[in-house]
Amino acid sequence: MSDSITQVGTEMRSYYGRPILKEPVWQPEIPFYFFTGGIAGGCSVLHGLARVARHERLAKTALYVGAAADAVSPLLLISDLGRPERFLKMLRVFKVTSPMSVGSWILFVSGGASNTAAALELLGILRPVKWLAEAASFVTGPPLTTYTGTLLADTAIPVWHEARHDLPWLFVASASATAGAATALFLRPDEAGPARRLAVAGAVGELACMELMQHRLGFIGEVYKKEPAGTLARVSKACTVAGAGLLALRGKHSRAALVGGSALLLAGGLALRWSVFRAGFQSAKDPRYTVIPQRERLDAKNRRSAT
Repeated sequence: MSDSITQVGTEMRSYYGRPILKEPVWQPEIPFYFFTGGIAGGCSVLHGLARVARHERLAKTALYVGAAADAVSPLLLISDLGRPERFLKMLRVFKVTSPMSVGSWILFVSGGASNTAAALELLGILRPVKWLAEAASFVTGPPLTTYTGTLLADTAIPVWHEARHDLPWLFVASASATAGAATALFLRPDEAGPARRLAVAGAVGELACMELMQHRLGFIGEVYKKEPAGTLARVSKACTVAGAGLLALRGKHSRAALVGGSALLLAGGLALRWSVFRAGFQSAKDPRYTVIPQRERLDAKNRRSAT
């Protein structure tokens, strides 16, 4: 049966040797976009909380770091799209059932608000407008950290779609770690306490979410243990563990440990985004990851019907 799905030993073939699914069309800019978007969203929340707690130095630093990440994110997305007008066309409508449409508007509002707030903070003018921009940035921060995970899960790529309940939480945890780390890079140890604690808590959450996601994926999760996705996942885990440990044990008293731990967490967060990105390509290539879950769902449906 060369024109249908067959299994020979452990090898599964389909459609004259062609994959059932096409690989994602996204370019390498996308994992970097996921990374900067997470930092931007996390910094928006950190800035708002620091402002309420009257940690002025921390609040300003988080605002500027988040604004910089918010400024880079659209450039990466536009580079992937190929032409700037394609991004503008996505803003013509707001479709609540489309993660791409909702995400485009979140990015647009968050980026505009955080950069407006940062510019007004730097110039020291129009304080009421700055407060409104800060509020808008704070509100759109959490959705900015999660929507990229939802966007991946809304595709037919097996390792992404099957992790639809875990990817948003994984990206939130990683965004917390990288936002805290990116902010702490520019602070003294005595000023960086809340950012450092956020980074460590986010790192712990990231590691836990990654383990839970791989466990729930079952055999599909093996893509995170082999080929490029596996290598990147191991690099991410090593950097995250080392960075969190350094921040927790020495970051409170040592500027070198604060910078080193933050840099390691940022490297781990970037490697995580790349691991998830490459895992999608790997799972699309192998028909097993598409066919076996479909058969399992069909068998479960038949058993329920029989009862």
